[in-house]
Amino acid sequence: MRPALTPLSLLASLGLVSGAYAFTPAGSDVVYDVGDETFEGYLASADGEAGGTILIVHDWNGLDDYERQRADMLAELGYDAFAIDLFGQGHRPETLDARQEATRALYSDRERMRELTLAGLAEAREQGAAESVVIMGYCFGGAVALEIARSGEADNVAAYTSFHGGVATPEGQEWPEEPPPLLIAHGGADTSVTMEDVSGLVEELEAIEATYEIQIYSGAPHGFTVFGDERYQQRADEKSWAAFLNLLEEVL
Repeated sequence: MRPALTPLSLLASLGLVSGAYAFTPAGSDVVYDVGDETFEGYLASADGEAGGTILIVHDWNGLDDYERQRADMLAELGYDAFAIDLFGQGHRPETLDARQEATRALYSDRERMRELTLAGLAEAREQGAAESVVIMGYCFGGAVALEIARSGEADNVAAYTSFHGGVATPEGQEWPEEPPPLLIAHGGADTSVTMEDVSGLVEELEAIEATYEIQIYSGAPHGFTVFGDERYQQRADEKSWAAFLNLLEEVL
């Protein structure tokens, strides 16, 4: 049974009660293979029967304590959370060039992007995570979540969410009929993902009569949810997280 989402529990889940940056992982790192490659994800399990599984896709710097903290926050709220690894065990790019190279490799090979994401989902279920899932991601991870949504290749997905992620549909792709509900959290001051991209997504989703919600947060830059980053905006983070939790309540 998921605990009630009281204002205090929401603040606690955001790390604002005990301090957002005093973080010790409560879950476990999980090493898994995809073909002959090794990856390392992170599993945070609900205490008792989970309300569903949240699959978390990392930003362009790879899976780190940011995704681990978000997974722990969700586990505290009664969900199983699995943060997948798309770069490979030990590959956590630290420089701008390295991060661009790592993401470019997957943007240019969408089949591999989908294969690795679905392998992460399979591993979550292999680890005993609840079958019904919501796939979400941050920045690069948000673009990956929408890639999976467009493909329709994932089973038993209740919804998709992108936090300040890329939203443009690649050339040659289109949305399937009746995709699961979508939540897009976007910063009004985001100069990396343009409002033209967002407008284009709206037109595509309206054309197929999809169920979606796009929230624009005034003054919020790209990466507005990342704790400790100079771009972090608490107001937009809190509002987008609350919208995400409301979505989970609705679909799981």
